[in-house]
Amino acid sequence: IGPGEAHFGVRWQVTPLLYSFGMNRKLSPWRAFVVEPLTRHAGSLELFGAPEYIARPGAFGERWIFRGGVRAYFPLLHRGDYLSCSLGGSAIYARERLGASYEAGVYTLFGALGAQVTTTPTAALRSTTITLSIRYF
Repeated sequence: IGPGEAHFGVRWQVTPLLYSFGMNRKLSPWRAFVVEPLTRHAGSLELFGAPEYIARPGAFGERWIFRGGVRAYFPLLHRGDYLSCSLGGSAIYARERLGASYEAGVYTLFGALGAQVTTTPTAALRSTTITLSIRYF
């Protein structure tokens, strides 16, 4: 993260709680830690935590970013199986600074392949991240 910098990174995601509003009414809409892709992309609201590692010069501790936030998924084609999108917001902690981030994403192939754009307008952490997400279920 810095002006004019581009680096490779890896992001993990933990979903401690998800509520699905697009599922069959006979099933529980609540999920904790384990979320089926069809449950998520049929329409849902989730709490998430996401540590990231950025391959950049500097001290080891400065290479880590931590996010925690809320994200909503909306089905666009075939109940989200073929195409879904997401909107979210999170708090970000990086280089001993706290900020806010906003994101939008689009997903296909039952949620296995997607792309997200995340922007952090906070002055000390200002950045835009483009993420290719590949999920294995």
